[in-house]
Amino acid sequence: MTDREVFRVGEHGLLVELASGEATEAFHAELLRRRAAGVLGAVREIVPAARTVLLEGVAAPDRLAAELRSWDVPPLPARVARSVVLPVRYDGPDLAEVAALWGVSVEAAVRIHTETAFRVAFCGFAPGFGYLTGLGERYGVPRRATPRTAVPAGSVALAGPYTGVYPRSSPGGWQLIGRTGATLWDTGREPAALLSPGTRVRFTVADR
Repeated sequence: MTDREVFRVGEHGLLVELASGEATEAFHAELLRRRAAGVLGAVREIVPAARTVLLEGVAAPDRLAAELRSWDVPPLPARVARSVVLPVRYDGPDLAEVAALWGVSVEAAVRIHTETAFRVAFCGFAPGFGYLTGLGERYGVPRRATPRTAVPAGSVALAGPYTGVYPRSSPGGWQLIGRTGATLWDTGREPAALLSPGTRVRFTVADR
């Protein structure tokens, strides 16, 4: 029995759905390992998400789909991940609402957020935007019913089980709890993204 399903996407794409976030990360790592070893075949792009991996530009999609279903994928090995600490001013316009949804005070909500060890599960939405896991379903919050037309760069936000930081000003419907002065995306930096899949992240209360 396999923990994944594979679907065709257009003429040259495959979408692999997996059972969990951990399985997705392990499968993505195996894809990268086999591509680096030259045994994957022609694939232009590999794009991971929460529980899917999209392969685009696949030369022989039917053959590869059959192979992907039968792969024996080892779990991710223990490794030392890169760590980032982000100072945050917890004064976001939705902080009180988030605290109410959690059933705690604003001070307790800040403490919960800063005491949580986060990990970047995957990136998307905008260059440099990471989807951070750690809070879990217990502290999941809904998106705003009406998205904002402009969310300031550096805004620390929550939606569902994820925490994210807006790398630039853009529309958005996440709940804003604070703001960091860190630069999330800088094309003059190597790598350009401060947060990448696997990065460990902790938030601290910024000095005012």
